[in-house]
Amino acid sequence: MKLVTADGKNDLELLRAIRSRGGENTARATEAVQKIIDDVRLRGDDAVREYTLRFDGVAPETFEVSKSAIEAAYRAAPRDFIVSLERAAANIRDFHERQRQQSWLETKENGVILGQRIRGLTRVGVYVPGGTAAYPSSVLMNVIPAKVAGVREIVMVTPPTRSGAVNPAILAAARVAGVDRIFAVGGAQAVAALAFGTRQIPKADKIVGPGNIYVATAKRLVFGTVDIDMIAGPSEILIIADETAEPAFLAADLMSQAEHDAMASAILVTTSRRVAEATVAELDRQVSKLSRADIIRRSLEDFGAAIVCGGIEQAVRTANELAPEHLELMVENPMELLGEIDNAGSVFLGRYAPEPLGDYFAGPNHVLPTGGTARFFSPLSVDSFIKKSSFIYYTQAALADAKDDITTLARAEGLTAHAHSIEIRFEGRENCK
Repeated sequence: MKLVTADGKNDLELLRAIRSRGGENTARATEAVQKIIDDVRLRGDDAVREYTLRFDGVAPETFEVSKSAIEAAYRAAPRDFIVSLERAAANIRDFHERQRQQSWLETKENGVILGQRIRGLTRVGVYVPGGTAAYPSSVLMNVIPAKVAGVREIVMVTPPTRSGAVNPAILAAARVAGVDRIFAVGGAQAVAALAFGTRQIPKADKIVGPGNIYVATAKRLVFGTVDIDMIAGPSEILIIADETAEPAFLAADLMSQAEHDAMASAILVTTSRRVAEATVAELDRQVSKLSRADIIRRSLEDFGAAIVCGGIEQAVRTANELAPEHLELMVENPMELLGEIDNAGSVFLGRYAPEPLGDYFAGPNHVLPTGGTARFFSPLSVDSFIKKSSFIYYTQAALADAKDDITTLARAEGLTAHAHSIEIRFEGRENCK
């Protein structure tokens, strides 16, 4: 892991390299995925079945997982796993319940009524990766906010194994979260099926959930036909640490993200060279004990760094510039620093709030903006699964009061039919006020 002094040159070059890591050339993926999307749109289930056979080695006649199979997976799961899922789900549900918005209505003295209706989407599709990237926690994080928002139906798609089954841990998590229907389909073909609908797989209004480059590309290409959550890039963590931080904790937390992917980024920004050097030493000591050591080493070598800053203000500027997915404040008084943070997906305060706490259990969503998009994107939330409609009621007298302003503005824009729509209501009624 590189150790860099923030001198306005080396640190900026490093940050530029980290930002560009998500810019993998997707031209080949885009071409391949577009063909899959077009094929599924035209041929529906037949195309989905052919791609599932090609990529997953199985071609089921029926894609939907039976209720009995879901229930069996739930009952067969280790009891401690189910208890942990249910406790995490309760925390996630409680946090997201606080995000709920209410419809509202306002009546004015002149009889005008204005308001806003808030409703959950009709159907949401949740993509859940399979294989080595099967994360039950992501099922909870994607499904529970949708349930809280009032989504009528939640449909999950996930790749089948060679036997045609679905990862039982995923099925158990779906049962805990409250998924309505599950289909053993993955890849770009699953995204296309959700976007356009087939005989077996219903069309969704929105598609959420993580996936590989082909899944992410498919979501990008169907956006507009359906809504999506975000285009997620490689995972990232940035830790701001002062001289009071514990290097062993810092190293462990950096590796907790580096193990996701060789493209993941783990950055330490500290005011103490001693802490930086000790953390690098701890990384070398701890990494050999971990199951994904090879991935961690590649991630840290290519996209990891310890940056030594001249002061905490410079550290904060660096964090706000990078706008990380996860930001830990390992400083003596983290609450005092929180107000200075403008750009971060989720902020972890103090030595006993490590990033995995948010990944699994605390309640805030772990679906977060990456690649610097925390400057303008927010975490997945209840707001991600609602739609808003405004409504307007005017009396004749109230519209008469507004008539001249409306027609003046309409004619200024050259939209005479707009003006006419107002004026026709008052022809021969000039004394209606």
